Amino acid sequence: MPEQARAVFITGAAGGIGAATVRALTAAGIQVYAGVRSGLPDALAGLPGVQPVDCDVTDPGSVGAAAEHVAGRQAGRGLHAVINNAGLIVQGPVELVPPGEWRRQFEVNVFGPALVTQEFLPLLRLGHGRLINVSATSARTTLPFFGPISASKAALESFSDAARVELAPWRIPVVIIEPGATRTTIFDKAAATARTVQDTAANRGLYEQQMHAFNRTMSRQKLSAPEVVAKVIVRAVLSRRPRARYLAGPDARTAALLSHLPMRTRDRVLTRFLGLHRIASPA
Repeated sequence: MPEQARAVFITGAAGGIGAATVRALTAAGIQVYAGVRSGLPDALAGLPGVQPVDCDVTDPGSVGAAAEHVAGRQAGRGLHAVINNAGLIVQGPVELVPPGEWRRQFEVNVFGPALVTQEFLPLLRLGHGRLINVSATSARTTLPFFGPISASKAALESFSDAARVELAPWRIPVVIIEPGATRTTIFDKAAATARTVQDTAANRGLYEQQMHAFNRTMSRQKLSAPEVVAKVIVRAVLSRRPRARYLAGPDARTAALLSHLPMRTRDRVLTRFLGLHRIASPA
């Protein structure tokens, strides 16, 4: 790897979109500092130019130490990009999601990226780099039972919009990546948590029909591979003039179109798409 090669720091690098992005970046000849909570998989650790960095985005001390470590390794060269990819999905009816799960959702998806941005901005200024935040289509088109994740990603996009204008004097582009439904393990974990909440004695029966219809419809949807999103992220990393927003996956474009519909029309479309219109109102 040439000494002056461009370097990138990415959070949530151990699996899913993060791991696919690490592979795609190294294939493009970019040095990668891979932020992970508990070690990098062997398949990634063996790639040329990949340096694992301990980083728990919910821990200020961990993020600060990660920034200090990367700065030391770069030795005054700065970073070409910081990618806020680490994410969490909390799924379930707004009424039933425990307060702790709401907090955990925002700790990872909002407060984490804000903290990483604050700690790593000196390296972006030094390297004339760009900030890339991985959001979701649900930030603009919210599905029922995806309230927590949608709220957190909407907050992340507002944060990104503010930062884009604030950092313009330093010519630091701020980019939003909006993936559609992607085949990663965090969706399975989210569904399992939602079932646990739904199945408690006090809640059993509430939303049961709605959740069944929702899960049946979602199980039939085609999921994009993480590599589809990774390819878009790499495009944003390499572009001379990156756009403010990139969509990743065919359903991302559909969701973007839905977001422009009048609210009542959008609600009707989603209700019919998810099969919720067939469910009788509770007594």
